[in-house]
Amino acid sequence: MKPKYDGELELKNLSEKVTVFYDENGVPHIYANNQKDAYTAFGYVHAQDRLWQMELVRRIAAGRLSEVFGKDLVRVDKFMSGLGIEEAAYKTIADLDKNEPSYQYAMAYLDGINQFIEEGATPLEFRLVGLKKEKYTINDIYNVFGYMAFSFAAAHKTDPLLNEIKEKYGVEYVEELGVPMEHSTLMKNTKRPEITAEFTAAINEVMDKLPVPSFIGSNSWVLGPDKTKNGKVIFANDPHINYSQPSVWYQNHIKTPDYEMYGFNLALTPFPLLGHNKHHAYGLTMLENDDIDFYVEENNPQNDLEYKTPEGYTRYKTFDKHIKIKNGNDTVYQIKESKHGPVMNGLIDFLQDERPIAMQWIYTQLPNQLLKVGYEMSHATNITEFKNGAAKIHAPGLNVMYGDANNNVAWFGSAKLYKYRDSLSTKTYLNGASGEDEIVRYLDFEENPQAINPRWGYVYSANNQPDSTANMLYPGYYLPEDRAKRIVDLVEPKFDFTKDDVAKMIYDVKSPVVNQVIANTVEVINTNDLSISEQKALEILKKWHGNYFKTEVAPTIYNRFIYEFFVNTFKDEMGKGFTQFMSGAPLHKKMIAVQMSKLQSVWWDDVTTENIVEDKKAIVNKSFKNAVTFLTNQLGENVEGWTWNRVLSVEHEHAIGKAGGILRTIFNVGPFETRGGNEVLNNHIFDLDSTGYYKVKGGPSTRRVIDFSDIENSIAILPTGQSGNRFSEFYKNQADKYVNGEFVKMKLNKTEIQQSENRLVFLPKE
Repeated sequence: MKPKYDGELELKNLSEKVTVFYDENGVPHIYANNQKDAYTAFGYVHAQDRLWQMELVRRIAAGRLSEVFGKDLVRVDKFMSGLGIEEAAYKTIADLDKNEPSYQYAMAYLDGINQFIEEGATPLEFRLVGLKKEKYTINDIYNVFGYMAFSFAAAHKTDPLLNEIKEKYGVEYVEELGVPMEHSTLMKNTKRPEITAEFTAAINEVMDKLPVPSFIGSNSWVLGPDKTKNGKVIFANDPHINYSQPSVWYQNHIKTPDYEMYGFNLALTPFPLLGHNKHHAYGLTMLENDDIDFYVEENNPQNDLEYKTPEGYTRYKTFDKHIKIKNGNDTVYQIKESKHGPVMNGLIDFLQDERPIAMQWIYTQLPNQLLKVGYEMSHATNITEFKNGAAKIHAPGLNVMYGDANNNVAWFGSAKLYKYRDSLSTKTYLNGASGEDEIVRYLDFEENPQAINPRWGYVYSANNQPDSTANMLYPGYYLPEDRAKRIVDLVEPKFDFTKDDVAKMIYDVKSPVVNQVIANTVEVINTNDLSISEQKALEILKKWHGNYFKTEVAPTIYNRFIYEFFVNTFKDEMGKGFTQFMSGAPLHKKMIAVQMSKLQSVWWDDVTTENIVEDKKAIVNKSFKNAVTFLTNQLGENVEGWTWNRVLSVEHEHAIGKAGGILRTIFNVGPFETRGGNEVLNNHIFDLDSTGYYKVKGGPSTRRVIDFSDIENSIAILPTGQSGNRFSEFYKNQADKYVNGEFVKMKLNKTEIQQSENRLVFLPKE
């Protein structure tokens, strides 16, 4: 069952010998005389390390997880298969130019995977769940693209919750969450109805049950020659993705006479989304733009299969989907589609809202060129060719980062952006019947946010709001300024960066905003009413420099206080929806600094108390006292013993290891103590919840530093290891290095590579 890393194998459809050198970290360095042979070999070696991961990720958009895991995944399959990803892929594939290199190399890659399926060892997971191997097609590649695009989006977790707040409490409550609204007169329900967040809860359940990780955020900065000691570009990138085992990226190095790329590939993708060679480097962060909108359709009172448009009633498209269930009977459900997209009511069980709510998603609405995007960015020979590739991205929205050996640096906000009529807020439900809430125009790529060789000498992205786009701040689900501010604070004053400086910076754990939050807290704390423990805790917060080190006490106090602050500020109005506000939607992260800075807010008053109107002072003091009481009960009387490492941990869960017991021991990697926190550069993403323990869900899916003054010694790290095969020595060999902020070399030097102990030679099969 162990992958074959040395010896000889025969492959069909090779024209010449291909040699693969595996370095000490399990990275395959593929040397071939032509690219078609290289991609065939790459498909084979990718599959022998990651076939189980490929199998899971291809099943998501197709709604085929229940075939593997049984009835518990039916609701996931029903939702994901109803989004239209497969149907959009059929149209895209039918229109592909079969003579283009991107298509031909993708087919060679699939050929290599399928030859491994025929001849290679069956991974342990297939045997444990009783699953037979199936060959892969190009449809599977597009299913991966679709899942990736959907997991990048945030509207499905946010808009339904905001809409419910708007309809039950009014526009003012939504606007105080930092969401500009089109003003309208609404009747507020004086019975103070509870926010149920059924829609958001259902989406969160789907995403939580997925056996592969979701994409979250990211950092990247590219330093121009004037910012570096050696006068050459240094490129840094660490995309933030939910942790899993195996890691999401697969490193590989392909070298032919006319092409070279050291890439990081997702499962079932032939071309890398992150990569570098001796000429250029590129990476990405999530743009966080709004590319999903929800429309309330108006059914024909006489016929539920028709909905209203400005031209009159028109018929929904309907079609049936079949879901096969392991150890159970198949199920069939019907999808209804308006011109905007699938109606969510039929995809989400137990949704109480009877109005037909359709989801419009740019990914399925417009032509998909993502296969060509990957090819063109990885094969570009200059910045113009690279930009042309990045411009073809329609969804998901990405900040595409670029640097090269000619000292160019660039950032491209890549997505198909669009405009509605002025003043229309797309963060709540739109009117599907009127025709007034439709897209007015799509922007040309030149109108997108971007920067090429800016005068300040560097570009960066940390999922923060880009500046003016087409004379407006483009709507989106941008994360707070914390990481972006820290990047600027560190980069702006320094002009002699080295690779080691950047490697240290990418592992930085200092928050540049917590001190202001604490200062705003101290202003209203009643210090005359504090116990000895509370006084000690407050002094620790006041002296904190914002670092999330393992032995710091302040992060433990701060995070519990913030949780209590949110409970006392928002839970009375949100009720059941509070959990979704804190875990599913990214709103609460932006609200920490914003809400604490306010003196007046509609959210301060506790609507469950009569004849009392709470203010900021009351909320803050109650929250601080509750936090200290909780921590005393959780961690003991000694405040100085409340260190961060007692409550923070990270474990990389395998889809089968989630079952616990001996399977957890066999397949999961960790748990580890770690350093970091929400929205610091070494971003550790966890839920703020009632438990007081912070199990890190996601963070840097890789850290990469590429120095064009020493390109052959550029460095990277994965959270666990290269291989998803439990019997491989590369299953978790990078895990300790990762949590300690260490790196391994990304080798490009042929002489050094050829010294590898493991050499796998592919020969043409007669």
